[in-house]
Amino acid sequence: MATARKDSPGRPAEEDAPSPSGPQAPRAAPSPSEPPAVGPPAELGPAALRALAHPLRIRILDLLPSRGPLTASKLGEIVGESSGSTSYHLRQLAKHGLVREVEGKGTARERWWERTPGGFSISNAGKDSPAGRQTAEAVNIEFLRLRHERVMAFIRAGQDADEETLKAWLGTAAFVTSNKWATPEQMKAIVEAWDRFAAEHIDPLSRQEGVPGAVPFEVHFDAFPTVDAEGNPL
Repeated sequence: MATARKDSPGRPAEEDAPSPSGPQAPRAAPSPSEPPAVGPPAELGPAALRALAHPLRIRILDLLPSRGPLTASKLGEIVGESSGSTSYHLRQLAKHGLVREVEGKGTARERWWERTPGGFSISNAGKDSPAGRQTAEAVNIEFLRLRHERVMAFIRAGQDADEETLKAWLGTAAFVTSNKWATPEQMKAIVEAWDRFAAEHIDPLSRQEGVPGAVPFEVHFDAFPTVDAEGNPL
């Protein structure tokens, strides 16, 4: 299945997509004065994939980029779980480098957590076994389901927004679908062009949480052949 690219506020988009095979250690976070480095994402190994294959862990990992650093208690309030439960799941994610404690913030009793800067790919995780492929597919589907929920929430919110808000954000959102016929080489070229665009225009926006007027902003890019398991057009 296609790569599930997950981004974090501290670094370039997941840079996710084309990725090397085999797990990689998470990159060090850039300092606030440095622009995030651009590079390929880490490819999750089977153990990390299994650790991620839990709906609550996926939701936690999905929440942190848009909400910013959170404590286990605050996460618990958001997802409707106890702080003990969210703390446990955060530690499991941290074992595989997917989240980390925020340095210099919090106490021994109240730790702050954030997504580890960088991205990750699950395009090849578990590919060598049916169970692994099934797990990777389930993780992909859950991330996509949560993403769809946010799109629907945005659309519903627009119905209730006041005129001033609508005017301020006019032209900032777009939903585009284009259906074409292309060869694998042409499709790869499109994905590579997107990666270049993201590196130039999207990744530099990292670490803008304190910029006046800035709000959480999400960009999606999907490109895939509409074919069946045998490669026949749908």
